[in-house]
Amino acid sequence: MLTEISIRNLAVIEQLRLTCVHGFLAMTGETGAGKSIVIDALSLIAGGRGSAELVRHGSEKAEIEALFDIGNDHPVWETLRRLGIETEASELLVIRREITTHGKSNARINGQLVNLTMLREVGDHLINLHGQHEHQALLKIEAHLEWLDAYGGTIVGNKKKQYQQTYEAYSNMKKEIAELETGSQQALQMSDLYRFQVEEISAAALTVDEDELLEDEQRRLANAEKIVDAISQAYDGLYGNNKALESISVTMNRIDHIKKYDESLLQPLFEQVQSAYYQLEDASFQLRTYRDTLEFEPERLNQIEERLNLIGSLRRKYGSTIAEVLTHYEHITTELERFAHKDDRLEELGKKLALIEQQLTREAQALSASRQETSLRLCKELERHLQDLNMERTRFAVYFEPSDEKVGYSFNKEGIDRIEFQLSANPGEPLRSLNKIASGGELSRIMLALKTIFSGLDQIPVLVFDEVDTGVSGRAAQAIAEKLANLSRNRQIFCVTHLPQVASMADAHYLIYKEIEEERTYTRISHLAEDERVTELARMLGGAKVTTTTLNHAREMIELARR
Repeated sequence: MLTEISIRNLAVIEQLRLTCVHGFLAMTGETGAGKSIVIDALSLIAGGRGSAELVRHGSEKAEIEALFDIGNDHPVWETLRRLGIETEASELLVIRREITTHGKSNARINGQLVNLTMLREVGDHLINLHGQHEHQALLKIEAHLEWLDAYGGTIVGNKKKQYQQTYEAYSNMKKEIAELETGSQQALQMSDLYRFQVEEISAAALTVDEDELLEDEQRRLANAEKIVDAISQAYDGLYGNNKALESISVTMNRIDHIKKYDESLLQPLFEQVQSAYYQLEDASFQLRTYRDTLEFEPERLNQIEERLNLIGSLRRKYGSTIAEVLTHYEHITTELERFAHKDDRLEELGKKLALIEQQLTREAQALSASRQETSLRLCKELERHLQDLNMERTRFAVYFEPSDEKVGYSFNKEGIDRIEFQLSANPGEPLRSLNKIASGGELSRIMLALKTIFSGLDQIPVLVFDEVDTGVSGRAAQAIAEKLANLSRNRQIFCVTHLPQVASMADAHYLIYKEIEEERTYTRISHLAEDERVTELARMLGGAKVTTTTLNHAREMIELARR
């Protein structure tokens, strides 16, 4: 359950802290007092989108913090572990959300930063919000199948998962066939181009990194004369007229002659000079050998330049490196092979498609049968809840648009079913679409009945109803109040309401009101004591003027609710 929520600088709320009890919590107040802002705060905690407009004027940021006490076996803990959020199921869960005046938002779960997607995934396990706009979801026919499948649980879910896997393979195969069939002319044009490219690249007989080796050789041949001249001068410096080696040899002999007088110093010096002599002698031999191997080869230089020009041309056309040119060559060779066997591939795919379509049909029929069986259970349970909500003679049905197996099914990702929720609110009236016959009050009660049903299928601990009683009064309002009270036996229910019948059934009653201080508006919240609650219910019953009669009526409503 939600044990506490703290709100700071959100719209007209400067600071508000609400300690929550288990069960049914009613929130009342005048229109515009700020009840919807509390609902907005719960939405933000659950991962709803925020905006800079929500930040109170004059403040830098809005802050919302919620404290949850969740059972050890709740699925939210597994979700937290999967998301990499370190928590212990034995501890309380703290969710914090901040929104700045620049519209930036950050969220933390037990102190760890999470993004909005992660917060929403966690929030889906904790809070379910139902506002007035959700009534309209019932009027969207495309949403009805989602409701039905959710009610079907794993029975429908497993069949749907298997069907969707087959449908994906079926769709991919149809796409490949379509590409082969519609691309014939293009394939013919591409074949001519690809054959030319294959011949051009093949004739070049490229090898990887060939251009780098040729460029090295080109530089050497192009500068052969300079290299020979420099090498000759270097060799002469060691063995020629300058006779550097001869001078070092003399030095070495002199040190050798005197080293016996101070071997501790001169022996190491002698070895250093000797080592230098041998290294320079070896270097001079290598210089001479290298000089003797160099030749002026203008013909070879021309061949290299022609080869590099060819490689450069191919690189400009097919890739920035030889490796990329060869990769392109492999690709177009494969494509040519595919073009050559297009008809064979089409025939093969056609046979496979026929087989997979048979499998898809079987799985779609099994899914549809499971949905139809599920729809009977849903209608029966929904009608039972609608009876509790003062809609005793209402008939509810799920209409399945007929499918004609003879002309072939129309497959889509969801199956072959097109369904629609239909209602007959009065005896003798035919079943019709909800958007044609259902009033706002009826939609509110149908949605409440659905929420009641689905609350038994999931483990979401907090359900929030924002004026779910819109458009109802009298006995229907009392029925909604009783349904919410029953629902709160195993869920924590927050309900914003204008109906005294609903508020009187609550385990805790909170009044939300506005105050103006120094030309600033502040929203406050007060947990009403017994006498305060009587006064608020009397206001809701009688309007601005509270009389002895309305006060007595309010006390009676509370007493009846307790019974």
